[in-house]
Amino acid sequence: MAFLEIDGLRKRFGQVEILKGIDVELEKGGFLVLVGPSGCGKSTLLNTIAGLETITSGEIRVDGRAINDLHPSKRDIAMVFQSYALYPNMTVAGNISFGMEMRGVPAAERQKAIDKVAKVLQIGHLLQRKPSQLSGGQRQRVAMGRALVRDPKLFLFDEPLSNLDAKLRVDMRIEIKRLHATTGTTIVYVTHDQIEAMTLATKIAVMRDGEVQQFGTPAEIYNNPSNLFVADFMGSPAMNLIPATIGTSGNALSVVLQREAREPINLPMANAPAGLSAFQGKPIIFGVRPEALTDPEGAERNASHIAT
Repeated sequence: MAFLEIDGLRKRFGQVEILKGIDVELEKGGFLVLVGPSGCGKSTLLNTIAGLETITSGEIRVDGRAINDLHPSKRDIAMVFQSYALYPNMTVAGNISFGMEMRGVPAAERQKAIDKVAKVLQIGHLLQRKPSQLSGGQRQRVAMGRALVRDPKLFLFDEPLSNLDAKLRVDMRIEIKRLHATTGTTIVYVTHDQIEAMTLATKIAVMRDGEVQQFGTPAEIYNNPSNLFVADFMGSPAMNLIPATIGTSGNALSVVLQREAREPINLPMANAPAGLSAFQGKPIIFGVRPEALTDPEGAERNASHIAT
C-alpha cells in the first residue's frame, strides 16, 4: 500500500486550472521529486499536500488517511522552504527546539531531540551560534533540523537549495541524500533542477502546465522518456532530437537521417521495438543521449588492458 496517495487532484484559481488531475503514489520511506520548468504547478502541488492551499477536487491520503480537510498543523507534515526562515535572535539550539517548546515538550526531552538531530546533521558544534554567524549551507541544515526534530510522517522540501552557490548545492545534495538514507523518512521535494531530481529521487514526477508528463524511477525517465518534453528536459546536456524516418537495411528496420546534398545516413536496428515496422516511411524524432556518441577512433574504443 502506498504511503502518500494523490488521486485526481485538481486546483483552480478562479477560472484558471493550475493542477489538472494529478495522480501520484509514493511508498513509505520513498523520495519523490517534483520537477519541471517554472510555472508548471509543482510548488502549488506541494502546498496542497502541506495544506497551505485548498484543493478544488480529488483526494490526498497519507498513511491511508485522507488529509484534504485537515488544518496544516494536524497533518503531521514538516516543511523546509527555499528561504531558511530562522529566528535571528535565537541560537541554533533555540531555533531547532522552538516548536517543541511551544507544544510544551519537557526540557530534558527537547535537549535529547536536539542532540539527536545535531548528530545526524553534523551541526553539534554550531548549537550555540546565532543564524548571522552561519554560512548558507549551515543555515539550511538548521532549517532541516527544525523540521526533522518533529519526527513527522512526511517531509516537504520547496526548492531548498536554490539560494546556495553551486558548490554548496552539491554539498547539500549529499547531506539530504545521507539524511534520507540515515532516517528512512518519506520526502517530497520540489526543484526545477533536473540534476537534483536525478541524484536524489527514488521516484520522479516530471510536470508541465499542471500535468504529470511522466512518473517513474530516475532510470526509467532518463532511459525511456514518455514524450519529447521529458526527453528534452531530463538530462544535462540535453538529448539530441533529430528528425528522421523509418526505413529498411537488408532485412532489418533502420533509422534514416537525411543530409543536405549528401547521401542519407542509414542506421540499421538489430533489435527494433515491436510495432515499429508500422512507421516505415513515416517521419519520427530520433533521440540520442550525448554519452551514447563515441569517436570510433577514440581511446575508449581502442584502449586495451595488458596484465603481465
